[in-house]
Amino acid sequence: MIPLHDRNPRHGPSYLTWLFVALNVLVFLQQLRLGRSRAGFEFITEYAFVPGLFFAEPLTHLHTLVTSAFLHGSLSHLLSNMIFLLVFGDNVEDRLGKLRYALFYLGGAAAATLLHGLVNRDELVPMVGASGAVSAVLGAYIVFFPRQWVLTFIPPLFVPWLLLNFFAPVPRFFAPWLPAWLFIGYWALVQFWEAGFGLVTTASDVRDQVAWFAHVGGFVFGALMALWRGRGRGRGRALGRW
Repeated sequence: MIPLHDRNPRHGPSYLTWLFVALNVLVFLQQLRLGRSRAGFEFITEYAFVPGLFFAEPLTHLHTLVTSAFLHGSLSHLLSNMIFLLVFGDNVEDRLGKLRYALFYLGGAAAATLLHGLVNRDELVPMVGASGAVSAVLGAYIVFFPRQWVLTFIPPLFVPWLLLNFFAPVPRFFAPWLPAWLFIGYWALVQFWEAGFGLVTTASDVRDQVAWFAHVGGFVFGALMALWRGRGRGRGRALGRW
């Protein structure tokens, strides 16, 4: 499912959310420019998170807990993360205030990356992507705004009604408004399921290409931080800003 828009007005411009999007895009353009050259390899090696290297020399690779969140493995990887960030990030930014939101986003990235590393301590495959930070945003959003509505694109493969195509005309896609608790709750359920499944199986498939525990770590971090900030203080307005 892909979020398209939410019915959640904000009280000011979301400069930081757009700044994070711009930084991710610029870094990805740099990745494309370097390509598969030696410089490109060194760029990934320097800024991606590699659990085996991190735990061997934590201080040397400490920065990768955050810098890896600005790298992406493909255009689709980048686009999916940025769509989620644009839909949900502006309201979390509005709720927390600029400085808190910046620290929250970077902290979510670090927490997500660290949990992935703890589960895969000896892994030498680089981990990249803003998914952990975006997961933190989703965790905060479901705490702050559980009853807001999200316009959701559901691709045909997700719509069982398409099985009825042989008997009656049905829509080729489905775009309902879903409550945030349902959209994000379903998303979180998938992340926890896949992370748990990865612990009990040794099968090598597409699951191995997704850092599920980074998603889980980011989501839990975001939800806990939002709960700590106080769900009841000014539900309809932004909290005090720094």
